[in-house]
Formats: sequence, structure tokens, C-alpha cells
Amino acid sequence: MTPDSPTASATPAAHRVAVPPARVLLLPGWQDSGPTHWQSRWEALHGFRRVQQDDWLWPRRGDWLARLDEVLLEDATPVVLVAHSLGCLTVAAWAAHSRHTARVRAALLVAPPDIERDSAPPQVQRWSPIVRQRLPFASLVVASSDDPNCDVTRAAGMAADWGSQWLLLGAHGHLNGESGLGDWDDGLALLRAIN
Repeated sequence: MTPDSPTASATPAAHRVAVPPARVLLLPGWQDSGPTHWQSRWEALHGFRRVQQDDWLWPRRGDWLARLDEVLLEDATPVVLVAHSLGCLTVAAWAAHSRHTARVRAALLVAPPDIERDSAPPQVQRWSPIVRQRLPFASLVVASSDDPNCDVTRAAGMAADWGSQWLLLGAHGHLNGESGLGDWDDGLALLRAIN
């Protein structure tokens, strides 16, 4: 396609609004993301920043929300949040309480867990109830059809309550290191699409 072709953009390059670059913050879930997890691979390959928590084993919601605020305020650059599992619930709870949500351009929320289910580990049950307030930024929830930590209908309900777009993948478990996603190029394409 050339600039003169009929399918080229009708807006001259000089008049297009440039979208400022965004920082990508990775929000792992309970027990952090191990070396084979796509979040760890994205961190190594693309330089995305992991939001480090003080306690990955017995997570305290208030501490995790405060830490996200701290990292967000270190730099005025807009951010895209990339959350997995309990990281998704961190984003939802943080967005309901933070005064800094305008700094977030979008969120990719992968495999939100159902911490309200009877079989949820005691370490995460203290996060109940799940915050279901509509998110004030664009978001996409990605779920697996056979996630042992969340039934598809519960994940779809969270997506609807959060005002998120919804994408159901095939049978990939909890979409973590054991799912065999490798560098998860399809996920990176989703990240680019929402950014």
C-alpha cells in the first residue's frame, strides 16, 4: 500500500495524533510467576516491569494495592497493566479505590481466579468478596475453557461486571507456566491491540 493508494489513511501523517508510549506493568498472581510463565518471559524479552510484592505466599490485598500505587507513581508515563490470576483481582480492587486510575491506558486481565469458591486456598480467601466495580479504563479478560481456578461462567461474569471485553481460549488450564504457552505471542498481540 502506498500513500497514494485508495486504501491508505485519509488523514495526512502530519495531522495524526501520536499515541504516547506506555509502560507495561506485570502483575503476577499468588505465588508470583515462575521462570516458564509467559509474564516472566515477557519481562526478560521485552523489558516489561514486574510489580514486586513483599509477600507472594500470604498476600494482603491492601499491601498489594498500595504497592501498585507506589510503582505507578514512580513515573508519569501512562501504563498498561498485564495481570494474571490474583493480579486481575488486584487491578479490580485497586481501580475501585485509587485516585490514580487516569494513569492507566488499558489492562489485559488473564485467568482471573474465583476466590469465592469453596476450594479456594485459604491464603487467597481473605480477598473475598471479588470487587466487581466497572473499570475506568479499557480492558480485556482472557480465560481458558478448563481453568481449574475459575469456572467459565464466573470468569465471564467478572468480565461483564468490569466492563471488559471477553475472550475465551481453548483448554489451556490456568494460562500459566504449566499451560505450555512459551513466549505467548498471541497474548502479546492482544496486548498490542488494547494498547
